[in-house]
Amino acid sequence: MKIIAIGRNYVAHAKELNNAVPTSPVIFMKPDTAVLKHNQAFYHPDFSNDIHHEIEIVLKIAKEGKHIDPKFAGNYFEEIGLGVDFTARDIQQGLKEKGLPWELAKGFDNSAPVSDFIPKSEFPDLKNINFNLLINGNEVQKGNTKNMIFPFEELISYISRFITLKKGDLIFTGTPEGVGKVAIGDRLTGFIEGKKLIDFEVK
Repeated sequence: MKIIAIGRNYVAHAKELNNAVPTSPVIFMKPDTAVLKHNQAFYHPDFSNDIHHEIEIVLKIAKEGKHIDPKFAGNYFEEIGLGVDFTARDIQQGLKEKGLPWELAKGFDNSAPVSDFIPKSEFPDLKNINFNLLINGNEVQKGNTKNMIFPFEELISYISRFITLKKGDLIFTGTPEGVGKVAIGDRLTGFIEGKKLIDFEVK
């Protein structure tokens, strides 16, 4: 299983980090050791003083595919979940300044908490899904898939031109604006259309 993540897929988020709005999807990957399931606690790593939350809709790939046409891309996922792309922003900034890859800032252990998944059939319109993240009861991020630069089908098609998708792979589809620092003792709760899927503590 691999985790393929999309950077800068919401205009407002790209702008809040002073990044250019992309004309094609920005792709990076996390190893399988990044996955954190069942709302287990996230232990703040000691190598960073600036771990940021990034709430995202996550697609679970249902079957193998490559060079997938966008019009058929919807056949390659059946479930949708919620994930947090934890990012060591201080490490990422240092790497970006040197023109180096982001992996250490994005792919560290347990940097990808993932919720249980919901059948996509429960959503009447995949291009209009509301999701949000609260920290200690206060909303910090709120997004809707209608604001994605590259929608689900386009992401699947684009990725599969370069990387074969296999059953069980996860695609983190990008975060809306409002990313920020987490601290030990914080409780993160995440919702899709009001349904709580993420609920864990930072320790």
